[in-house]
Amino acid sequence: MEPGNTAPRAAAPAAAGEPAATAAPAAPRYHDLDALRGVAMLLGIVLHGALFLLGSEDWPLTDPGVTEGVAAGYGILLAAIHGFRMPIFFLLSGFFTALLWRRYGLRAVLGQRLRRVGLPLAIGAVTIVPATGLLLSLSGGDDDLAPLHPFTWLLSWTYDLDHLWFLWYLLALVALFALLVKLGLTFRHPRLWWGLIPLSLLPRLLMDGLGGETGSPVINPQVLAWYAMFFLLGVFMQQRGLMVGRGWAAALAPALLLAFPLTLVLSAGDPEGGAMLRIMAAAAQLAYAWLMCFGLMGLFRLLAGRERFWVRYLSDAAYWMYLAHMPLIVAGQMLLVRGPLNVHLKFALLCLGVSLLLLISYQWAVRYTFIGKGLNGPRERRPRPA
Repeated sequence: MEPGNTAPRAAAPAAAGEPAATAAPAAPRYHDLDALRGVAMLLGIVLHGALFLLGSEDWPLTDPGVTEGVAAGYGILLAAIHGFRMPIFFLLSGFFTALLWRRYGLRAVLGQRLRRVGLPLAIGAVTIVPATGLLLSLSGGDDDLAPLHPFTWLLSWTYDLDHLWFLWYLLALVALFALLVKLGLTFRHPRLWWGLIPLSLLPRLLMDGLGGETGSPVINPQVLAWYAMFFLLGVFMQQRGLMVGRGWAAALAPALLLAFPLTLVLSAGDPEGGAMLRIMAAAAQLAYAWLMCFGLMGLFRLLAGRERFWVRYLSDAAYWMYLAHMPLIVAGQMLLVRGPLNVHLKFALLCLGVSLLLLISYQWAVRYTFIGKGLNGPRERRPRPA
């Protein structure tokens, strides 16, 4: 870790939760972290696009061309993405939440998060989530959602937030952050906040699976605790001006070459193998998540540290693309699942086709409208060259 130099430090708030007495100068955008957050969002399309190639009973659509080897391969791909995608998202969310707090105060943070997280969650819960459930039911999947009961669709969010669950957890973590600020925490003590890394072993032990996803609106305390570790460390890193420098490869290499293979091997072990096996599996999952977070932050600082219009554009579009992608993914799988194409070609066509449709909708119906303003703030059209 090294002190960040991509933005000047703003003065700390004069009192807990209150804006600083003097406004800080405008700080440059963290292009690398924005790009990394966008990639984490877009990987959700890859994850959900591959579900019909896993041969899993948990997903109603399964391609008849899926073999055991194909299912295993895509299972490894999904495990690799699951293991770091949400941790890096929550770490970056904590970082940017602290940045807003330092510059504008706690009240502005809460208002911004309600507009850009709470409102999309509320709207998506009564539109996108029911649409996804309806398509899954038509595909022969969710028998609990009977088409004869139309109010079931509108109320489906009351028991399953589907892919929007993480917005609900993010709001809960912002509320926790506000409480800690009110209690006077400054998030600057290294021994305390670096201690979150080994402490995260406890919630990891209590969780099932690699990702910790849960669609239920009833918050799972161990899942919330797991992601709170990343969120709060992101807050600490911003407060101390810490960024990952040239040592990113020292984190990324052992994550991919050691921690992830160990995660696969140990997680596939006998569930009744005893407490030691469970601890080792949780430690491997923990190591993979943290090392990938730090390694990717350093890698993106190298690759996306300066502004590029297309990178910034995709970073902005990624939020909308993730929010709206699930109905398109299910509809695309319904169209492709019985087709004669190779399963890998189906997967590629599905991900690219859905992404292209979402990008078109973002450009023409979101980016310069009130929807885009609500998601990312106002955006101005680029002037045409003379």
